[in-house]
Amino acid sequence: MENYLPFIVLIGSVALLMYGMKVMSEGLQKMAGSKLRNVLGTMTTNRFTGVLTGAFITTSIQSSTACTVMTVSFVSAGLLTLAQAISVIMGANIGTTATAWIMVLGGSFDMKYVVYAAIAIAMALIYSNKNRNTGEFIIGLCFMLLGLTTLKENAANMQLDQNTTITDFFASISGWGYGSYFLFLLIGGLLTCSVQSSAAIMAITMTLCSAGVLDIYMGIALVMGENIGTTVTSNIVALSASTQARRAAMAHLIFNIFGVIWVLCIFHPFVNMVCGFVGYEPGTPLEDKSILNAVLAAFHTSFNVFNTLILIWFIRPLEKVVCWIIKSKETAGEEESPRLKYISGGLLSTAELSILEAKKEIAVYAERSMKMFHMVQDLMGIDKIEDFNKLYSRIEKYENISDSMELEIADYLNKVSDGRLSYESKSTIQKMLREVTEIESICDSCYNLARTFARKRKHTTEEFTESQIEHIHSMMNLAEAALAEMNVSVAKADWQHIDYNKSFNIENEINNYRSQLKNQNIIAVNNHEYDYQMGVYYMDIIGECEKLGDYVVNVIEAISDVKERKNEA
Repeated sequence: MENYLPFIVLIGSVALLMYGMKVMSEGLQKMAGSKLRNVLGTMTTNRFTGVLTGAFITTSIQSSTACTVMTVSFVSAGLLTLAQAISVIMGANIGTTATAWIMVLGGSFDMKYVVYAAIAIAMALIYSNKNRNTGEFIIGLCFMLLGLTTLKENAANMQLDQNTTITDFFASISGWGYGSYFLFLLIGGLLTCSVQSSAAIMAITMTLCSAGVLDIYMGIALVMGENIGTTVTSNIVALSASTQARRAAMAHLIFNIFGVIWVLCIFHPFVNMVCGFVGYEPGTPLEDKSILNAVLAAFHTSFNVFNTLILIWFIRPLEKVVCWIIKSKETAGEEESPRLKYISGGLLSTAELSILEAKKEIAVYAERSMKMFHMVQDLMGIDKIEDFNKLYSRIEKYENISDSMELEIADYLNKVSDGRLSYESKSTIQKMLREVTEIESICDSCYNLARTFARKRKHTTEEFTESQIEHIHSMMNLAEAALAEMNVSVAKADWQHIDYNKSFNIENEINNYRSQLKNQNIIAVNNHEYDYQMGVYYMDIIGECEKLGDYVVNVIEAISDVKERKNEA
């Protein structure tokens, strides 16, 4: 058992490192997620600011995947072009190299006592509501540093350089020249795909090099494989996503493959140059081999910086290449597809980012309710029975899509709520769930209006009077204005600055108009201007429009906390 204990500690320390990186990244995104999204949306005016933005965000949240996912979501929403997204992804590749430097600095000295003290402080912050996110960030950083320290100590205790089995194995596959580089590049890519963490494989690579088992050239080949491996993972995830998402992921893969190709062409001179940056000459005996970790980190940074400096001038051609590789599959009938537009597959890298996707999906849901209402308006003016039935069938289809969207979005939000969320995000999910329910009720009202028109056409040949038609059009125009204002509010990125007074004013107009028409209807029926049944159809339409206005106000209340603000006042 004692022979296997070091390997168990090795696996455990790598797992602790990976978990620490995840917790730290999530904590940072909770602390500044919305601010970072705003930065991403506004600071990408050209390719250079895009690179700087990507590098800044990735360095801040220590997750190139999270930055890439945010970038793709903005592309899908039309807030960023694909060319801007490619520049941000280039910057994310530079920003992710900060992780290697954290490993170098964090593993260069024993931080156990500092880490344990910081864990105590972090736990105190976690149990305080105001500083919970800060506490999660600190404890994630502590776990990461503790994993690095344990990994370093365990590697020293294992004495890998004195294990003839391991050294003979690496020696046997290290003498094939460029064949060895390709082999280690493949191993690095496969391992990164397997564990889905380039940071973990980087830590293992540093351990092998600092232990003297692996020479620096083979270690660097592993690092290049890790760069490709992490992009393969994102491409697999993007298979079920939108066309633009797959293109962005493909651009990420091409970026790294191109870098690996040109570096392999000048491999030894380039590696020797990087070693010169750190002050190490390859092949020189070392008493302290931890300097090799700095060489790996320096190569990782140099590789991505030089690759960006080359490809930043060819973003447009790269965009054309990925568009040629991944053809658009959008069709004219896509808007009537029951599939969700933004939510596809599983959750994103963090729950906070998943909320952003759900917000955009709800905006699409609101737009579909508006289209459904427009179809109901068109239904009223159709004379031919064939055209009427065709449009009525489309409205029925939209109603089925609405029911499906409500269930899928609500199910997605419930899954998101199971993650580690800030108090603000939990509150946001509750608002969004209510919002989805109310939008589904709007679609139900649209369907009820269509059914009323269908019942009237089926059971009577009598037409509405000119005054009834005029009143119905006026009421529908008010309902349309309410829906338009709702769509503007739902689509806003910052829901805290919504002017809900306009929606309330429209709702008051609808209520007053409904009461006025109700009284007029009683008088008109008594005066035999039209029969009682026509009055029933007429008031059913007016009443359903009034209900629709109520549902619209409920959506506005859900996203702007109107009731809560009234109670506080």
